[in-house]
Amino acid sequence: MSTQATVLYDAPGPKARLRNNIIAVVFIAIVVAIAVYAILVLADNGQFAAEKWTPFVTATTWTTYVLPGLWGTVKAAIVSIILAMILGSVLGIGRLSDHRWLRWLSGAVTEVFRAIPVLILMIFAYYVFADYAIFPSSQLAFAAVVTGLTLYNGSVIAEILRSGIQSLPRGQSEAALSLGLRKSQTMRIILLPQAITAMLPALVSQMVIALKDSALGYIIGYIEVVRSSLQSASYYGNYLPVLIIVAIVMILINFGLSSFATYLEDRIRHGRRKRTTVSPEELELGATEPLPGLRR
Repeated sequence: MSTQATVLYDAPGPKARLRNNIIAVVFIAIVVAIAVYAILVLADNGQFAAEKWTPFVTATTWTTYVLPGLWGTVKAAIVSIILAMILGSVLGIGRLSDHRWLRWLSGAVTEVFRAIPVLILMIFAYYVFADYAIFPSSQLAFAAVVTGLTLYNGSVIAEILRSGIQSLPRGQSEAALSLGLRKSQTMRIILLPQAITAMLPALVSQMVIALKDSALGYIIGYIEVVRSSLQSASYYGNYLPVLIIVAIVMILINFGLSSFATYLEDRIRHGRRKRTTVSPEELELGATEPLPGLRR
């Protein structure tokens, strides 16, 4: 009789597996019971009545409330993630600089904006822009939301980029310097392309975070999907159905982005595995890199 073991813990025996199964069944039963009770209570209060869901089968609800708010959410997320990538690249490379003052400044900016909650950044930017009239009043909330998301996500991307560059083999930098390349050339030609390729899945995941955090703009009056949908709920008097629909829409969008990140990561790994595979024909020819005509 062989025993199974893992790296972190011993595999449970028959009694432990039985106990774990019983706990899992009891937990699932409790969750199902709570869900059924909540559904029954909501049904008794008329929350599942047909008239409360009817607005979602009319085009005006979507064109007037949901879709404009969804566009506001997506627009803020896209603009902020583009600016965050620029800011994160500057801060991440700055933290690897040979100049001490630049490393200290980049590190201080990164740590400060990583520590401040996104909502605080949005509110602070909103009042600064309003007091100094930096943006027109119609774009004030949008600018504040984008600023808050950019500062926070830019600092996170800076750490992702820094760790990605530092995870590369040190021999690549040493070889580039030995060939006479300057550090800026080494960073631009050799290190950055590899680091950016490795961090693409993390960037997509950060896009998901920016998309969700854009809903915080509701506090400062930004018209995003939650705020516009609640305006629809106040008009039709169907708050629960509206929240359910908004949750489903956001889940679908975030699930799509997360699936894209997983697909992208698999493609990158497959591409690296394919580039490092050498066929028997190439080995006979003494090739150190796969030949185009013999690539499989």
